[in-house]
Amino acid sequence: MKINMVCPLCKNTEHSEFFRDKRRVYRRCGNCQLVFVPAQYFLSPAEEKAEYDLHENHVDDPGYRQFLARLADPLCQRLENSSNGLDFGCGPGPALAQILSEKGHQVALYDPFYRADPACLNKEYDFVTATEVVEHLHDPAFELERLWSLLRPGAWLGVMTKLVVDQQAFANWHYKNDPTHVCFFSRETWSWWASAQGGELEFAGSDVILLRRPR
Repeated sequence: MKINMVCPLCKNTEHSEFFRDKRRVYRRCGNCQLVFVPAQYFLSPAEEKAEYDLHENHVDDPGYRQFLARLADPLCQRLENSSNGLDFGCGPGPALAQILSEKGHQVALYDPFYRADPACLNKEYDFVTATEVVEHLHDPAFELERLWSLLRPGAWLGVMTKLVVDQQAFANWHYKNDPTHVCFFSRETWSWWASAQGGELEFAGSDVILLRRPR
């Protein structure tokens, strides 16, 4: 049976079943290698927010700050002093923005559920961060291209998301069990996307991706 859908990242029509469990089917794009959940399994906005409201990520939580430091530290090593950035998908407790502010940077906040300020998406920045965000995107092609467009020449996009390794690891992967996680990237996916944008790509950790816009 022909599956009438396209990859949400590269819009390719060639994809195949990668895995399935009792709740969902996961498909993998033959072009960009994104593993994605078909739209029929998406939660409604109200259901999605209810899941996010269960998260307890507090600004002053030492463990959470240590987790975010895995992105903040390598990003700050690449930023000039007093850089201006955006934390996209900051959630109700913008801990990463607090960490970056403590290091002397200015950080605007945007979140579609908690801080939906469209003015933040009409500016240019020295950096944009998206921590534990891209796996939630229903339209990653649109959202990532929008974030890329907010970067000044030579600016950085810093992403944190767990990466797909292979089918065997995916089968036992807790990350796929979150019903709000619908897009799963791999190193190959990020390499494809960076190449498509003409950007530089660095893997600063097992789940930390840094992309630089050309000067």
